[in-house]
Amino acid sequence: MGQTIACANQKGGVGKTTTVVNLGSYLAVAGERVLIIDLDPQGNATSGLGLDRNSIDRSVYDAVIDGVRLGDLIVSGAIDGLDVIPSAIALAGAEVELTPIEGRERRLRRLLGEVTDRYDYLLIDCPPSLGLLTVNALTAADSVLIPLQCEYYALEGLTQLLATLDLVRDHLNPALVMKGVVLTMFDGRTRLSADVAAEVRRHLGQRVFDTVIPRNVRLSEAPSHGLPITRYSPESTGAMAYAALATELRTRDGRLGAGAHEQDAMKVAS
Repeated sequence: MGQTIACANQKGGVGKTTTVVNLGSYLAVAGERVLIIDLDPQGNATSGLGLDRNSIDRSVYDAVIDGVRLGDLIVSGAIDGLDVIPSAIALAGAEVELTPIEGRERRLRRLLGEVTDRYDYLLIDCPPSLGLLTVNALTAADSVLIPLQCEYYALEGLTQLLATLDLVRDHLNPALVMKGVVLTMFDGRTRLSADVAAEVRRHLGQRVFDTVIPRNVRLSEAPSHGLPITRYSPESTGAMAYAALATELRTRDGRLGAGAHEQDAMKVAS
């Protein structure tokens, strides 16, 4: 059975979708079977993988609201071994539509059982909020991956998110664990990025991934071309960082020897 990882942060613009798309792509390149579930009404993971949201007949909205089988919504992504359940603009109203439904926090969890055996990793791209869609993702997930930008207000937002995770564990999903924190948008030219990274590591220790995602123009450009960084600019520093993150994740999960992670980390550092 594959593991389900919710990628969550209530702050927008922290590299959440970028992480889902590119981490998922590199996991697939490494031979893992990956499903990306785009639970964000903005649909950036959907378009970032080359899918035209305007031409999609059905989306994750149909599953969450109408109970359509997830297996009927899967489409192939841009990388062999990578599948997608796309988002749609209708998802923007899902939180209101879910409110009167009994068991509304567990809608996604009930649906996921059908597809988890098909994949090694299921990555859920959450909205930039702590509403019902994000709660559905956290209730359905085995773990949560938190992208955290190396900027001033990062820790303030992290405190709120960790409090929400505690509530979800207490009331909905006792087995939920933190997969880890990924430091994003690191700018080696500034003291601020280094200070924030050091502070996060001081508070969370080994729960912070060694791999750091730098600010990188190629990473910013890739979504406009509908391509993951693996296809758009595989030699860029952003691509190398996400390749190293995928290797580190697989190493932590016992799916790869530790030496491979050390080699990738050295490549990114150089």
